[in-house]
Amino acid sequence: MKKVIYSVLTLAPVLGFAQTLNTLDNIIAFIQRTVRTLIPIFFGLAIVYFFWGLIKYIKAAGDPKAAAEGKSIMIWGVIAIAVMASIWGLVVWLQGVFGITNVGSVTPPGVIGL
Repeated sequence: MKKVIYSVLTLAPVLGFAQTLNTLDNIIAFIQRTVRTLIPIFFGLAIVYFFWGLIKYIKAAGDPKAAAEGKSIMIWGVIAIAVMASIWGLVVWLQGVFGITNVGSVTPPGVIGL
């Protein structure tokens, strides 16, 4: 048992060298990649939700309750698309107002001596 403990303690620093540093640059880049990936997914889900409501509305030809449910789903789908598009447009407009043309990764200042 002692040999196992000594072996684990001897090899433990190797695990520390295998990890990369999580600097602020890496965290910001990860968040940007995640947001850039999620935006089209959310738009796609909102469009699918709208068309799902459209299909429910068409299928409910004689049932007013099911037709109202389909209409409600379509309305909420359109609202979701409009909210996402307006937020996206607001961000682009604010970038233009403040003269932010190249939105890349932000490099924070380093600490001297580290």
